[in-house]
Amino acid sequence: MPNFLVIGAGKAGTTSLYYYLDQHPEVYMSPVKEPKFFALEGGVPDYRGPGDREVWSSGTNRAISDPREYEALFDGVSGEKAIGEASPGYLCNAGAPGRIKRYVPDVRLVAVLRDPAERAYSAYLHMLRDGREQLGFAEALGEEERRTREGWAPGWQYTREGFYYRNLKRYFELFDRGRIRIYLYEELRADPLGLMREVFGFLGVDEAFVPDISMRHNASGIPKSALLVSLITRRNPLKTVLKPLLPKGLRRRISVGVQNRNLTPAPPLPPEVRKELVELYREDILALQDLIGRDLSKWLETPEAGGEGRKG
Repeated sequence: MPNFLVIGAGKAGTTSLYYYLDQHPEVYMSPVKEPKFFALEGGVPDYRGPGDREVWSSGTNRAISDPREYEALFDGVSGEKAIGEASPGYLCNAGAPGRIKRYVPDVRLVAVLRDPAERAYSAYLHMLRDGREQLGFAEALGEEERRTREGWAPGWQYTREGFYYRNLKRYFELFDRGRIRIYLYEELRADPLGLMREVFGFLGVDEAFVPDISMRHNASGIPKSALLVSLITRRNPLKTVLKPLLPKGLRRRISVGVQNRNLTPAPPLPPEVRKELVELYREDILALQDLIGRDLSKWLETPEAGGEGRKG
């Protein structure tokens, strides 16, 4: 079993964190990046959204619910001090904290939080990038309740994961504060090496190690070619042929490079939608400030009519 977990949030740099950690010689990361075991133990839900079954059943993010299969992810450990995995879904899954406490009570927990309005928009752009979302952002937000009722996967619930206080409170109630580290996405973007030094120290491994941070992981944007998106994200004969011929790291670098070059920058979050989201999250943000002892007033800013920001 792992001795540390990256529990979220999704679209807040957890993919980058996974690959930075994976480079450290004293860290072992699960070869399945997001096994989701502690959110699913006992069975994988039958999600019904576009592409849900394929995403949850294959690839490096496939869901694993069987304890023996989960333990087998760590069979490759060979003396590493820190053993972990990164499943952003743990943050907002109500059952995950209790299962984690039962299986690995002394685990260390890492979370990176992002402005929840921007995180929701980035989650939407992620689905748009992968060719799964067909609606505009505001329209998609209006469909969240229906999609949830119809059994679409959590990734379609763009606003749900942003209620950080509600989600983190469960962890703070079960685990000692000294075993939880909360970082902000802005810190990861501004000083990734500095943040990684802190994370390495928290995990008890060499803080002087410098990971390669040159690759832009899991970027969101507007795809130029839908065909190229399909070739990258879905099973196809070309990927099957190339997989045994290329090392895993090289395959990853090629895939990410091609995917990033196929993206154009997305337009900014529409101001009127941001205002609505800030109001939706306001109470949770204010409570979160007290829980983690951080100033989050930037997350409450909404645009003025003239384009200047103000605190909402």
